[in-house]
Amino acid sequence: MTGTLPAATIRTQVLVPLRFNDGYATTARVFTFSGLVDGREHLALGLGGFTDSLAANEPRANVPLVRPHSECLTGDVFGSQRCDCGPQMREAVERIADAGGFLLYLRQEGRGIGLYAKLDAYALQDAGLDTYEANLALGHAEDERDYTVAAQMLQALGLTRVALLSNNPDKAAQLDRLGVTVTETLPTGVHLSPANANYLATKARRGAHTIDMPLVSEAST
Repeated sequence: MTGTLPAATIRTQVLVPLRFNDGYATTARVFTFSGLVDGREHLALGLGGFTDSLAANEPRANVPLVRPHSECLTGDVFGSQRCDCGPQMREAVERIADAGGFLLYLRQEGRGIGLYAKLDAYALQDAGLDTYEANLALGHAEDERDYTVAAQMLQALGLTRVALLSNNPDKAAQLDRLGVTVTETLPTGVHLSPANANYLATKARRGAHTIDMPLVSEAST
């Protein structure tokens, strides 16, 4: 499949200082791309020392830490407690900055179904469906995300081996099929709240996500 993967190229790169609500700050080298197969505006945020080596075209012995992070307007921007996306992104930025690597910010809201459909799914969840059942009831797949663009972005950055920061085994499986070797998978923390407990438990049960939830009883799943 690698041979048929269209090549993407780096379009621009620019330094952007970041600061989060808790005061944590770092600097990202933000990459944009041309030639991505879906035509959307995905970003790669280079963090830590690995980015310096990349910018200088120096040899790199270490495998970068990479998180493919799916866009979540409600969680990333507005701090919604119905998911764990915002805290996962905040955690990922610091861990990648410490280790050296990239956060891929992928424009695939709501596991690929879009913002409005995600909010429609929330309404169905309020009526008793779980997060996967709600997607199916709306005529979507349980998870419509395709990581072809993630593989394109990594290859445009010159990367064919990565350590993956994710709880989702499908990300590693897709990247491996697309020619990016995942040398190890590191889980993110469990960012549990009363509003997202059922959501996280459902991802662990139905999506095989590596989420350890000792505070959530079987009855709540």
